[in-house]
Amino acid sequence: MPPRIDTPLTRLTGIRLPIVQGGMQWVGRAALASAVSNAGGLGILTALTQPTPEDLAREIALCRAMTDQPFGVNLTMLPARTPPPYEAYLQAAIDGGVKVLETAGMIPPEFFARAKAAGMIILHKCTTVRHALSAERKGVDIISIDGFEAAGHPGEEDVGGLVLVPAAVRGLSIPVIASGGIADGAGLAAALALGAAGVNMGTRFCATQEAPIHPAIKAALVQASEGDTRLIFRTLRNTGRVLGNAVSEEVIAIENRPGGAGFQDIAHLVAGARGRAALETGDVDGGLVWASQAIGLIDDVPTCADLLLRMARDCSDRLRTALSAFAPERVAA
Repeated sequence: MPPRIDTPLTRLTGIRLPIVQGGMQWVGRAALASAVSNAGGLGILTALTQPTPEDLAREIALCRAMTDQPFGVNLTMLPARTPPPYEAYLQAAIDGGVKVLETAGMIPPEFFARAKAAGMIILHKCTTVRHALSAERKGVDIISIDGFEAAGHPGEEDVGGLVLVPAAVRGLSIPVIASGGIADGAGLAAALALGAAGVNMGTRFCATQEAPIHPAIKAALVQASEGDTRLIFRTLRNTGRVLGNAVSEEVIAIENRPGGAGFQDIAHLVAGARGRAALETGDVDGGLVWASQAIGLIDDVPTCADLLLRMARDCSDRLRTALSAFAPERVAA
């Protein structure tokens, strides 16, 4: 049985450790989510990784067969010419008895209301305090605030977690969890010290035994340093942080060419199917590989159970060491 760290996040969700495996396209599947939940954290299935709502329903059933611990479903709503059937994906999660919904993007208030009416705990991801306040007014239960270090889309304001997390904690009345650049027990300890109720990790979970990613991609994450990510889509005001590779370098070169570039000029490079193929085949230069600056803190590929146990112990050690600086005899001296 994993140890327990008691925070508002663990109390709301019923997990033992305040560590969330954030939703990740192509990666958030039952094998990984169940392993995280069995280890004491909150595993998350990514709804849109599944081709249809019916496929999501089957993945939920598979995950439930692999763990008796809480897990959630991520549903990210982004602008699209032909939007996915978001309502049907939500209904699949409700029908599957999922109690935690992780959301991101432009979520309409009625969507939140429907999830709340079904008894779901809503964990919403955002990159600014003002967006977090808006989500709080719409009734979400937990905010996951993404600092500039994060993989995916860290926003356009470039505020790191050391400032963004306490600013969110100060401004909100609901629990906040820290996201972006967190990969170990020291990061968890720092988040708790900043007032967060836990952490949300993506990249670190990509470099675990259970992640459905080719070993060559995991090896690339282990070998990379904190300086080996790239920011793409900057000129399009849709910044994304990815692993530096041939594709990301080409995207940046096209964006920066004289006269500028539009999305149509890079669409063939950044297609989701191409990124999925890279993850599955191990071709590191075959497509975009989304990664946070936490790659500089990753030096092995453990099981989720080993990772979370290590994080809990390291977090405890770090906090005890910090507190020892305030021993009574030292204060008196």
